[in-house]
Amino acid sequence: MSFVEYGDTIKDGDTAIVFLGHESMFPVKVQHGTVTQTKYGVIRHSTDLIGKKYGSKVTCSKGGWVFILHPTPELWTMNLPHRTQILYSTDISIITMMLELKPGSIVCESGTGSGSLSHAVIRTVAPTGHLYTVEFHQQRAEKAREEFREHGVEHLVTVTNQDVCKNGFGVSSIADAVFLDIPSPWEAIGHAKSALKAEGGRICSFSPCIEQVQRTCLAMEEYGFTEINTLEILLRVYNVRTISLQIPDLGKAAEDNSSTGFDSSNPSNQGSLCANVQQGTVQFKSGVPLREMVGHTGYLTFATKS
Repeated sequence: MSFVEYGDTIKDGDTAIVFLGHESMFPVKVQHGTVTQTKYGVIRHSTDLIGKKYGSKVTCSKGGWVFILHPTPELWTMNLPHRTQILYSTDISIITMMLELKPGSIVCESGTGSGSLSHAVIRTVAPTGHLYTVEFHQQRAEKAREEFREHGVEHLVTVTNQDVCKNGFGVSSIADAVFLDIPSPWEAIGHAKSALKAEGGRICSFSPCIEQVQRTCLAMEEYGFTEINTLEILLRVYNVRTISLQIPDLGKAAEDNSSTGFDSSNPSNQGSLCANVQQGTVQFKSGVPLREMVGHTGYLTFATKS
């Protein structure tokens, strides 16, 4: 099993996603002799998972059923264990596009955190690219290495435990893109410039506060970055509803009234007018936004090395 290569069959040691519904799923490490408890009953890894195909419908001990899905960066983002605040697919998608990532790209990242963005970047730059990710916290760095190894992508990523603001990324003049998700990104702009290739490399900084953005933009200008711009991505979800409306046959009523000299302006004739209007019902689909929507996550500041 690998997050960048699809496998048909569930194997011992794989990470799989147990799908109970769109709002209910969780990851499980498949191990021979192990069982997983769900609200629909027990899943026995040896008989219910190992050897079955990904996407299979598995019946649990209580008679209910679940689907077993092959992991992807998107599913992992929704189900990973949170060691820090993470980036979600809404921001990840624009980061991947604006940094112009593609297979073969070399990317530097700090900090690694829970690895949400890391998995998406690895999938994008595979099979010939590489991710150099720096994490200040030692335990989080060790856990990230363990996850990358379990997910079959350790050959595409190098995890370093150090302070990027003091020691940089450990590489020089090779990166196509740099991503910063740290409390003081302006202190790492110089190291980011050193890590980027000679010309045309892209940088992105994620910050929740506008004061951080202001200091980061000033630092980018100081180090000669161009095309500096800041975005905020807000997700707005719509519910699709079926709406029924009564449609009066006004044309037929108007013809009948004109032929009989009916005066619709006379208050005494209003009841007769309503009786004469033949009403029908029409149904149509309409999109209605949620009353509450996900708000601010962070500002994304992009720039290009001149």
